[in-house]
Amino acid sequence: MNRTQKGFTLVEIAIVLVIIGLLLGGILKGQEMITQAKIKNVVADFSGVSAAYYGYQDRYRALPGDDPNAATRWTTVPVAITSATAGNGVVTGTYNAACPLIAVAATVETCLWWDHLRRAGFVSGTGAQQPFNSIAGMLGVQTGDGTGAGTALGTAINVGGFGGLIICSANLSDKIAIAVDTQMDDGFLVSGTVRGQLQVAPNPNIAAIAAGVYTESGTNVYTICRSL
Repeated sequence: MNRTQKGFTLVEIAIVLVIIGLLLGGILKGQEMITQAKIKNVVADFSGVSAAYYGYQDRYRALPGDDPNAATRWTTVPVAITSATAGNGVVTGTYNAACPLIAVAATVETCLWWDHLRRAGFVSGTGAQQPFNSIAGMLGVQTGDGTGAGTALGTAINVGGFGGLIICSANLSDKIAIAVDTQMDDGFLVSGTVRGQLQVAPNPNIAAIAAGVYTESGTNVYTICRSL
């Protein structure tokens, strides 16, 4: 007895292909929406820290982290720390310093920066540890190259680089880094008020020289810094 085998009709195959296409389109659209949200969050980080910095200066006439009156202003336990070099107009330390949760006498000013801003109510949370961006990269500040030896991300050693306060955000994918630089500045790695460097490790030190161009390979990761 012969049995007739039936396959899919062209209409059925077409319907399946349409459904697959819709599903793939929805996934890709969802991924793009997530990326755009991360870009907005990174931009908001830079804007928020800048606003907190200027607000603190306006209220206390001092730099957060470098405030000579912090210890006498906030005396509740744990008391605020005033560094040995407070009041010299320079926030010492690197953006990626190993900041303790509770500041102690030896805590560098780039960590005290966050403690002072939080005590003043300009940044949420407590303690001296740096916050993280939406990609789990470190968000922090430093002056120049962070060591006092010179500038950061210049065209050459101590030429055309950042000599003052900068805020840096690490571990950004190439797509996010390019979009953030383009939205806030000129979109170029080595120029303007926003500059970047290609990472070879998470939360890296900031180089003296900015070199190269942004390359969207899908695997590149950048740290970008903005002049305050």
